[in-house]
Amino acid sequence: MSILLYQNRIMQKRRELERLSKDKSDEMKKISNFNNKISSAQRTLKSTKSASTVNSKNREIQKALDEIAKINKKISDIEIRISRKQKELFDAQNCLTKEIEKEEKKREKENQKKLKDLNDEIERQAYSQHNLENRITKIEKLPRSINVLIMTSNPIDTNQLRLDEEVRSITEMIRKSAHRDSVKLESRWATRTIDILQAINEVDPTIVHFSGHGAPNGDIFVQNNDGTAKNISKEAMVQVLKSSTDKIKLVFFNSCFSYLQAEAVTEQIPCAIGMSDSIGDKAAEVFAAQFYSAIGFGKSVKEAFEQAKAALMLEGINEENIPALYIQDGINAEDLYIVEGDK
Repeated sequence: MSILLYQNRIMQKRRELERLSKDKSDEMKKISNFNNKISSAQRTLKSTKSASTVNSKNREIQKALDEIAKINKKISDIEIRISRKQKELFDAQNCLTKEIEKEEKKREKENQKKLKDLNDEIERQAYSQHNLENRITKIEKLPRSINVLIMTSNPIDTNQLRLDEEVRSITEMIRKSAHRDSVKLESRWATRTIDILQAINEVDPTIVHFSGHGAPNGDIFVQNNDGTAKNISKEAMVQVLKSSTDKIKLVFFNSCFSYLQAEAVTEQIPCAIGMSDSIGDKAAEVFAAQFYSAIGFGKSVKEAFEQAKAALMLEGINEENIPALYIQDGINAEDLYIVEGDK
């Protein structure tokens, strides 16, 4: 029952008590009147010697006493009803008190929930603000220009790849990007082992890109002095990056079965891309070109990677699941930007 209904019930009980109290008061006045009549008759009895008068006054007194008895019975009934109504009023007041307490607890619970929701929202806003400040700080720290070192190798004793087409496509897509002046490409062809550290020291790159052949065990191939294939293990590549500039943010292995290399080098650098299987010439070209285009438009590494996969699908090249992105622990690819752009 609602508070209003209890309040109405209490008001009704009080009105009933008022009526009963008035009825009792009225009956008490009647008793007073009959007592006055008895007193008057008794005074008359004391002063009269008339037998008829004595009999008449005695009858008046008896009649008054009978009426008083009736009135007392009626008053007794009224008092019983008053007692009952007082109990009903007391019960209604207790119910009202309990209902008020119930409503107060309900409001307190609702207020606590609102306060909790408000605190949760404040925490979410603070978390968002913190993330925003972190992102702004990261953006402010981004270089105004980056160097991309592309190293290619196509040994004479391996299948010949169209590496020149891949580099040409990457160059063309970067030139079409919004931040083309921020991305500088440096190419090294017919790469040998001796060339890798030399090129990294010369270029001081932000991105290192390897194009060529890879083996199922994760090795990638460069060239010997005679042009034949020479393998480089993932352990060797990790050591190369460990001993190189800390400016390197991404290594892109655009060669077959290079996912083991990519996974390994994230011990030293924020992220890497490798191939989980063999990949065709055209797929490698389209994927790399679109990835660098997105980087040139100021997209995050995650966005660029997803756009590059989308480019394969748009071309109808069913190899979009071969490229794999690996991220160093504690880094979010969605928040990782290489080139300053509109974040």
